[in-house]
Amino acid sequence: MNDSKYVYLDNAATTPMDPRVIEEINKHFKENYGNSMSLHSVGQKAAQILVKSRETIASLINAERDEIFFTSSGTEADNIAIFGVTAKNKNRGNHIITSAIEHHAVGHPSEELEKKGFEVSVLPVDKGGLINISELEDSITKKTILISIMFANNEIGTIQPIKEIGEIAKKHDIIFHTDAVQAFGKIPIDVKKMNIDLLSASAHKLYGPKGVGMLYIKNKGVRKGWGKFIEPIMYGGGHEREMRPSTVNVPGIAGFARAAELAKEEMQSEMERHTKLRDRIIKWVTENIEDSYLNGHPTKRLPNNVNLGFKFIEGESIVLDLDMEGIATSTGSACSSKSLEPSHVLLAIGLKPEEAHGSLRVTLGRFTTEEDVDYLLRKLPPVIDRLRKMSPLKKGVKYMFADSSNEHHH
Repeated sequence: MNDSKYVYLDNAATTPMDPRVIEEINKHFKENYGNSMSLHSVGQKAAQILVKSRETIASLINAERDEIFFTSSGTEADNIAIFGVTAKNKNRGNHIITSAIEHHAVGHPSEELEKKGFEVSVLPVDKGGLINISELEDSITKKTILISIMFANNEIGTIQPIKEIGEIAKKHDIIFHTDAVQAFGKIPIDVKKMNIDLLSASAHKLYGPKGVGMLYIKNKGVRKGWGKFIEPIMYGGGHEREMRPSTVNVPGIAGFARAAELAKEEMQSEMERHTKLRDRIIKWVTENIEDSYLNGHPTKRLPNNVNLGFKFIEGESIVLDLDMEGIATSTGSACSSKSLEPSHVLLAIGLKPEEAHGSLRVTLGRFTTEEDVDYLLRKLPPVIDRLRKMSPLKKGVKYMFADSSNEHHH
């Protein structure tokens, strides 16, 4: 690896912790070790920190303080939402609607439900990665109890029409959950305006600690209003109003709240800065490296997400070669998930398996600079060039890619 410089461009996988967040967490590790359920002053101080943290995190999405439930991760929040809603509402119906590009934290629970006799409609997406709203409405039946569609995709960055989905769910009296792990803190979210009933998020995607997440549960009516449409999937003590028992990770949650506060303050300027850098990478690569194209929607995408396809090479080779040059990126293909399957997201937007294998995901972050982007654009072309020279796919170009013209790369 190149020791002189290391550029981290894999912020969708996880983000480095912000020093201001680390400072906050350390303070709480030292001073606030109490169990928030204890009656003494040390415990009560921990309880107060939780109240304040809930308030801060709620304000980022225009929610109420008591609608925020802390979990250990975004994955756990997704699982509580999906299994909790279907368990509570199985007498109403057994049909749920989701999309073909969901994160495994939604996709795999849906598959589990199918084994248990639920019907799952998986909506396809277009070549930009968007679901079709009228198709969503057409797939609703009398038995539909839940719609779970992600806010923004982790691989291709496409942002779904969440407000419209929320309106349809509300009109048909169906519970709407969104996995907002990638969107939370990066783009504006308003759970009230968007008619969102449940929303999952995770601290480590916005410069906070790993091992802390949250589930927003809309308070539908009076005391324990959220209990009307969801039930816990874990049982234990009374923590998190019995929705998610476990002694609460106060320092981690305080860190999550600080990260949310910083994200709120810096959102506008970061969105503008990332969008410029993102578009600069997309434009430069697609103009200067032949047989390269953008995956995902050109404009309805996260400000920090770039997903590029390169014909005739494997994505993981690009990732490994860039790593040797001191650049961290990722791929939506084979070995990234330790399996030999191409990315389900890239296949869903219409790429052929060999094209899906040639993808590179670059995700920008708070600490990404112009110089980092310069460095990437300097190191990427020789890497692509070298890999293509070695590629067995390149020789068979005439017939292997004969029918894959340009239909999804405009």
